[in-house]
Amino acid sequence: MTSPVEAGPVEAVGQALDFTEDFTQELPCEDGIPLENLWHRLQINLLDDCVHQLWRGRTDFYAGGNMFVYYSLQQVQRQDYKGPDFFVVKDVDGSYVRPCWVAWREGGRLPDVIVELLSPSTRSVDLGAKKALYERVFRTREYFCYGPDPTQGGEPELLGWVLGRDGYEALVADERGWLWSRVFGAWVGEWEGEYHGARSRWLRLYDAEGRLIPTAAEAAQAEAARAQAEAERAQAEAERAQAEAERAQAEAERAQAEAERAQAEAEAERKRAEAAQAEAEAERKRAEAAQAEAETARTRAEAAQAQAESERKRAEAAEAQAAALAAEIERLRRLLQNQPENKPGG
Repeated sequence: MTSPVEAGPVEAVGQALDFTEDFTQELPCEDGIPLENLWHRLQINLLDDCVHQLWRGRTDFYAGGNMFVYYSLQQVQRQDYKGPDFFVVKDVDGSYVRPCWVAWREGGRLPDVIVELLSPSTRSVDLGAKKALYERVFRTREYFCYGPDPTQGGEPELLGWVLGRDGYEALVADERGWLWSRVFGAWVGEWEGEYHGARSRWLRLYDAEGRLIPTAAEAAQAEAARAQAEAERAQAEAERAQAEAERAQAEAERAQAEAERAQAEAEAERKRAEAAQAEAEAERKRAEAAQAEAETARTRAEAAQAQAESERKRAEAAEAQAAALAAEIERLRRLLQNQPENKPGG
């Protein structure tokens, strides 16, 4: 929050966590002092957005920004109302919103992580009195400071501390300038881009592999893009399947046409074969008839030849008989010629 922290000694831990008195008074939750600028408010919202995406689906933590944190009787009595720019408390019921964080109503729980956004007007307090308060009273496990505000000019600065046995120990940035948070189980680092229409440098979270933890809008956009890509992939797959089905249909129709053509060709060939067979059968029958006729003719010829031979033989026999008769007649004639004439009365 933008309200300054009063200078003075930091309260002892025992005093800070003395919640025996029943505070019945209404605790203020606003100081009426606005955030320094739009970037300041957007950066707080961005951190809140990223933490809720990092632990999406969980309700065992509470993330708050620009809200009072009440931690002791002395604080209330002094009306020293203050709170971090952003903080996270783990192992609490985070299912509902608080107007302010009141430690004695939360089982004494105070922030596990705090982030302060440095500015020229708050830098000395954030790195001095507030750091001491978070270290010695809150016993906040991790404390990060980021700034200056890029809208103020200059290079952003990222500092971090982890609570050790003897107090805060500075975190050492890696080659990217990021700091590892054991509470988040993620990297805390700078990112340059656009958030809610404002392009700037921002403090964000990265997973252990260095992937940017998305905001809800980025996650939804990525999911929409993934769904769109999946829809396009499914559409392409459907079109490919449709084309494959059409190709298969065309192939089936071509095969059907080829089968019908082959069947028609086979039918025509069968008919040609049947016609040829019928022609061959007719030719065979004609050949058999011709053969029978030739056989008949041969038989008739043989019969005629036999008859002719018989006739020849009869002719020869008749001729021989005629010759014999002629010879006999000639003999008889000669015989008659050679006999003496018979005279009457002789």
